[in-house]
Order: sequence, then C-alpha cells, then structure tokens
Amino acid sequence: MRLIPTFGEVLPLLIVTFTVAMVLTVGLTPLVRRLAIRLQAVDAPNHRRVNASPVPRAGGIAVAVSFLAVAIATLVANDRMQFVNLPFTISPQELAGLFVGGAVATAIGFLDDYFQLRARWQLLGQVAVAVLAIGAGITVTYLANPFGPGSIVLEGPFAAGFTMVWIIGMINSINFIDGLDGLSSGIALIAAVTLGLISLTTTISQPFIAVLCFVLAGSLLGFLRWNFHPATIFIGTSGVMFVGYTLAVLAVLGTAKVAVAVLVLGVPIIDTFWIIVRRLATGSSPFTPDRGHIHHRLLDLGLSHANTVLVIYGICVLLAALTFVLSGTQQLYAFMGLVLLSGLVLFLATRGDAGDALEAESYEATHPEDEAPPTA
Repeated sequence: MRLIPTFGEVLPLLIVTFTVAMVLTVGLTPLVRRLAIRLQAVDAPNHRRVNASPVPRAGGIAVAVSFLAVAIATLVANDRMQFVNLPFTISPQELAGLFVGGAVATAIGFLDDYFQLRARWQLLGQVAVAVLAIGAGITVTYLANPFGPGSIVLEGPFAAGFTMVWIIGMINSINFIDGLDGLSSGIALIAAVTLGLISLTTTISQPFIAVLCFVLAGSLLGFLRWNFHPATIFIGTSGVMFVGYTLAVLAVLGTAKVAVAVLVLGVPIIDTFWIIVRRLATGSSPFTPDRGHIHHRLLDLGLSHANTVLVIYGICVLLAALTFVLSGTQQLYAFMGLVLLSGLVLFLATRGDAGDALEAESYEATHPEDEAPPTA
C-alpha cells in the first residue's frame, strides 16, 4: 500500500491534533478521577477483581470529552481553512451521528459506572446508540467477498441489521477484553492508529477520517498515562461504550474499513466469540463471569499483570501489520484462520483438570447472570 500524495500536507495536522488530544486527556483524567471518587463510582477490591485497592472508574469520560472537543474544533477550523478535504461520501448528518452518538454512548455507560446496571440494561443502551447511528445514515453497504472478486452489497434492512450487529459487537468486544489495567484502552489505541494509517493510503484516501482516528488515538494515549498498570483509574463502561461505538463508526464512515477493523481487533473479537460459544455450550449465560478470557489464561501461565498486557499488545500490533500487506479478502481469510486456531488452542488449554480453572467461584458477580462490569 502507498500513502496518499498529500500525506506531507496532512502530517502536521495529524501531529497537532494527536498531541492536543493527548495533553487534554492527561489533564482531564485526574479531574474525572476526583469526580468519580466523590460520586463513589469506585471498584472496591474483592474476590473477582484484579485491583488490590479501591480504584475509581468512569475514566472514559475524559477520553470522550477530549476526542469530541478536539474533533469538533478541528472540523470547525477545517471548514474555514481547508486543511484537508472532507470526503463527499460523508454527510454532515453522519458526522453528527459520530459525535452525538459518542456522547450518548458515554452518558449511557456512565449510568452503569454509577448505578452498576444489569447486563440487559447495558445491552439496551447499546441497541439505542446503534439505532441512533443507523438513523444518521451510518450503515455498512458492502463487504469484501471472501468467495470471489468484487464485494457483497448490503441494502435496506440487511445493511441496517449488519450495522447494528457490528456496533453492538464492537462495544462488547472492548467490554469483554477490559479485564486488566490498560488492556482495552491500549488495544483501542492500536486499532485507532491502524485505521488512521489505512485511511491515508491511496486505496482508501480519507485524510479527514485519518485525522479523527489520530485524535482518538491521542485521547487514548493520554488516558494510558493513568490507566496502565498500576492503574489509578479505570476506563469504565463509559469508556467501553464510547470507544467501542467510535471505533465501529470510524470503520464504517466513507469507504468501509470493516475487514481492517476485524483483523486488527482480532484478539478481543475472537476472545468474545469463543467465550460466548463456550458459555452457551455449557448451559451458562453469555454474561456469566469466569476465568476463560485470554488474559486470564496468560496470567495462569505465570505472566505478570503488565507482561500479559504487553503480550496482547504485541499480538495486536502484528495483526495491525498484516492489514497493510493483505487485501480485504485476505484479511477475512486471516481472521477466519485466527478464529479456528484460537478455538483449537482454547480447547486444548481447557481439557481435563485445566477446565476446572474456568469455574470461577472467585468471579461471582453481584448479579450472577451478568458479566462483571469493566475493571480496567
């Protein structure tokens, strides 16, 4: 893949917006932390959490505020100074869907950070923001065809249905992998940078979407200053909802980059898929907490908290690199291969006595049928 001819002209804007978003998040996060403590939105240590001391959640508010502030300010400035061309394939209504939907997702997530909602109410909120995006005209209209040349065209209810599954699936993939300090925010950072770089290639050629991706990446990097192990604040459901929604929409706006997002986010997506399959196969609710996640298995192998996170970062970076050398169809093939390989590894790892480790009495939630709320 080659970079767009105007990359040199766009680069200063990428650096400035990335840096401003990062610095803003670094400054906002302690304020959000104090607010969370005052509201008692805190994860106290117990038998199912990895933190050894009380840690406030709702850090996603800082990420969301930074992204929305810098992105909207950039959009307004670009309208006057024309730093980059806004793609004709992206309407003002769709941009409003990105920004308003992100704000609504953050607000819904904060309700869970504060009230500790049951999973069914969180799912209802996810459906609501997905409907909002679809109502704004944000839909997946075509996909790479894994069985031959060309694309699979989606229209009407099929496009709306796939988009709803895509947004809800992305949110839950970030949610389910959010179990260690800095894990979900770091994975999202890698995904945002990858989507941004892909948008700067001649194949996609969407410099403005690249700017938005780098604004999100800067916001996440600034948050990691406080969220990496040992974390002083968790991203919370507010962050899970916002980051999942925003990544899902950025992958759809303009030229769809769904295959890229699927591959670079292969770890959380595949982890979520096999967790749900295994729980349903054993007659459990998909939201029943246990120690079956990939980060739990790495911890059980003896890796430290920080090293486990870094190993998963490394896997995500390798998958991100593949997106630059594989076509859309090849990306889907690679993802399907990862699904099968991970399923085999998980099957072998949970045979016999090893499977007993998944029965986590130490992971009983306040509501047994619910997945534990985000803890990192």
